[in-house]
Amino acid sequence: MASADSDVRPQETIPHAVKIVIAGGFGAGKTTLVTSVSEIAPLSTEEVMTEASYGVDDLGGVEQKATTTVALDFGRITINTDIVLYLFGTPGQDRFWFMWDELAEGALGAVVLADTRRLDTCFHAVDFFERRRVPFVVAVNRFEGSTAYGEAEVREALDVSAETPVIMADARERESCKEVLVALVTHVLRGRSPAMSR
Repeated sequence: MASADSDVRPQETIPHAVKIVIAGGFGAGKTTLVTSVSEIAPLSTEEVMTEASYGVDDLGGVEQKATTTVALDFGRITINTDIVLYLFGTPGQDRFWFMWDELAEGALGAVVLADTRRLDTCFHAVDFFERRRVPFVVAVNRFEGSTAYGEAEVREALDVSAETPVIMADARERESCKEVLVALVTHVLRGRSPAMSR
C-alpha cells in the first residue's frame, strides 16, 4: 500500500535539454558569448597561442589575440522549468573544423557569429549549417572601431536567405546574447510551425 504522502508530492519534471551550437570564424567572439550568457561557470578550452600557430592560423585583423579555443566552449542557460539550453561553442581555426560534425550532432539550431572586420571567416559556418539543414541566425558581433554595416549589407555579403535572421549583437553583453538566443529559438519554431510563419 502506498504511503499517504506519496500521492501529494509534486511530480518532478525533467527539463528538455536543447543543444545550440555557437559557430563562426577565429576571433569572432564565440567564447565571449558563451561566457557572457551562461548561468554556470562555462567550460572553456582556451589555450595560449604558441609560435606553432603563427603561419597556420590567420591572425589578420585580430593580431592582439593571445588565446584560442582548441576543442569547445560549453555553457548552460535555463529558459524555464521545462527547457534548458546547452551551448556548444566551436573552435574557429580551419585545422579544428573536423570537430564541428560532432558538436553539431543533435543541435536544435546554431548561431553564426560574424565579425565584420573579417566577414569571410564565417562563410564556412554558414555553408556548414545550410548543407546540413540546421536552422541558424547570424549575429553580427560589433567590435569597437569596425565599420558598422547594416543588416541588408551583411545579408547580401553572406548570401543568406531572407528567412535567416541577421541580428546586431555585442557578445560581451548578457542581454544582447539572450536576444540572439531568443531570435534563434523563435526562428526554429517558425520553421516547424506553418501557423506561426503566417
